[in-house]
Amino acid sequence: MRQPSVTARRVAAASVGLVLAAGAAACGPKDNDAKGGAGGDSTPHKGGTLTVLNSEAQTDFDPARLYTSGGGNVPSLVFRTLTTRNREDGAAGAKVVPDLATDTGRPNKDATVWTYTLKKGLKYEDGTAITSADIKYGIERSFAPELSGGAPYLRDWLVGAADYQGPYKDKGKKGLSAIGTPDSRTIVFHLNKPEGEFPYLATQTQFTPVPKAKDTGTKYEEHPISSGPYKVVKNENDGEHLVLERNKYWSTATDAERKAYPDKVDVKSGLDSSVINQRLSASQGADATAVTTDTNLGPAELAKVSGDKELAARVGTGHFGYTNYIAFNPTVKPFNNVKVRQAISYAIDRSSVVNAAGGSALAEAATTFLPDQKSFGYTPYDLFPAGKTGNAAKAKELLAQAGYKNGLTVTLTHSNAKDFETSPEIATAVQDALKKAGITVKLQGLEDNDYRDKIHSVKTEPGFFLAHWGADWPSGGPFLAPIFDGRQIVKDGSNFNNGLLNDKSVNAEIDAINKLTDLDAAAKRWGALDKKIGEQTLTVPLFHPVYKRLVGGDIKNVVISDWTGVLDISQVAVK
Repeated sequence: MRQPSVTARRVAAASVGLVLAAGAAACGPKDNDAKGGAGGDSTPHKGGTLTVLNSEAQTDFDPARLYTSGGGNVPSLVFRTLTTRNREDGAAGAKVVPDLATDTGRPNKDATVWTYTLKKGLKYEDGTAITSADIKYGIERSFAPELSGGAPYLRDWLVGAADYQGPYKDKGKKGLSAIGTPDSRTIVFHLNKPEGEFPYLATQTQFTPVPKAKDTGTKYEEHPISSGPYKVVKNENDGEHLVLERNKYWSTATDAERKAYPDKVDVKSGLDSSVINQRLSASQGADATAVTTDTNLGPAELAKVSGDKELAARVGTGHFGYTNYIAFNPTVKPFNNVKVRQAISYAIDRSSVVNAAGGSALAEAATTFLPDQKSFGYTPYDLFPAGKTGNAAKAKELLAQAGYKNGLTVTLTHSNAKDFETSPEIATAVQDALKKAGITVKLQGLEDNDYRDKIHSVKTEPGFFLAHWGADWPSGGPFLAPIFDGRQIVKDGSNFNNGLLNDKSVNAEIDAINKLTDLDAAAKRWGALDKKIGEQTLTVPLFHPVYKRLVGGDIKNVVISDWTGVLDISQVAVK
């Protein structure tokens, strides 16, 4: 989930997910009230129709074009991958587990070669066998320019893949030599450098098998060949209306993760978020067995729901690896002075920022860049203690040391999008807090596209702006590296290393952690690196969002993992 405002959509799709599309601390059963449905029997049963009410259409329904972590949400019903997310509540759901493969992958000694063996008995919706060659071909077609949109890691990680243009332009039809298929059930990946987190990458939809004989290029999205529990029987207006029905050749014997209780899944998109929440609240007719995979409750809606015991019992709570923060460009004065950056860190009133984001039910104050989850390697620290309401006295002291004893005036760039993240509400809360410390903040609000273009260009990046970031998978790697690895600074394109940090020791530690295949050991080192980077004050963490989503009154078996932070559609039952 790389460009954060897109991350929310990915997660919802993260999403995919990262999307997420538009957009998701620990969430477990104790935090999640929406476990059963109305009625006496809360045990999930097979059958019925699940309705999905969404704001964003499920566009580009082709595994090559989707950017989803863990296999996505709706996509995961049709597309299986080598590995996937563990479909459990809370922290347990942040683990990677086998899907089409028998395990999460077998690395060589330095994690530059990964080998997978497919399970026996895997079949497509037409009954034909799924082979390792199909997975290789599925990955290769994701390199085709006309099927772009997926995660960029394979182009970076696979040996000799940087300039590959996909099978349609591959005149020799040799494909990627970095992917070997010695037999129909074995697939081997050769990487440019050690990547201990390759099992996480293998959850992306680019690892979905595609039978070459059934590939219809850009039209494949209209009827992709299913390897999952459901097949596409209708795709209208580029994913605005999707209808899925059972794939009779899918078997629970080869898939321990997806429950696939409903007989049919009807996805209706393009709806206003307020309409979605009204329909779920009323829970009439088909809406009683409806969910949403991309629409949260807003502050006003949540207040109404909280006052109704029956509605409150139908609210699921989730947390996704996502941080909203202030970013500094240290090449722009006065932010080239570390004491100025530290002063702003001390002056921040996180209570007012959290309130601006919708209150403590929808946002949790952050003092670390990494989210408050074990899988990321979260290590608590607060290098510039501001308390709940800011430390104006300490901020003024540092400003004086920086040569600004009479205060200073700065400009804060933000988006005008009403997202409660980088929007005017948050900017105003920052402005008010800094005023107490003698810092006058002028607000520069931009339309969302202009905002993204400005902050992600090295040439136009402002010195002081609001930003956010979401993880492509639940680990510190895809969270810290894009933002702080100096080798990922892009001078003539979209750049996410806003602080333009190119610290050799930081780069070296990222490489060292990437070699680890022990993900628990890696997590601890990501946490330590987070604190080390935090000492340079290139960002001011503000808050992590909390997702609150309604489900229909007859929905059963709500599972919300820390991988996506949203309801897992593969676990839902309607009977």
